[in-house]
Amino acid sequence: MTSYRQMYYHVIFHTKRNKPSLNSDCKDVYNYLWGIVKNKKSKLYQINGIENHIHLLVDIHPTNAVADFMQDLKAYSSAWIKKSKAHPNFTGWADGYGCFTCSIHEKDRLINYIKGQKEHHKTETFEDEYRRILIENGIEIDERYFLK
Repeated sequence: MTSYRQMYYHVIFHTKRNKPSLNSDCKDVYNYLWGIVKNKKSKLYQINGIENHIHLLVDIHPTNAVADFMQDLKAYSSAWIKKSKAHPNFTGWADGYGCFTCSIHEKDRLINYIKGQKEHHKTETFEDEYRRILIENGIEIDERYFLK
């Protein structure tokens, strides 16, 4: 018997204290994150961001719990970024993340949205974007922890 599944996740995580601590060209970080995704038997459809946060559209393999996947993604990449010294202002990722399921009907729209991050953030701050996405996904924001 064969099992069928399709699970797309829009993942967002940001730097500690939301500081712009990644260089504007983050291709090295994106490639490293892509390697982690592949090692977790998962598929990356799109990755992009700006100096204080990253978006991914990913299919997380069902053998990975989302929390474990995210912990590994953030821990391994944080250690690598610090060791590489290519982003000298980077002190780590903030606690927590946003992870939202989406359908195949949203896939192309999300890929384009993630591709356009640099342009998008000329008119909307990350704080406003993240708050909007949380609200659109029916998530109540606890201000004690928002962007900490």
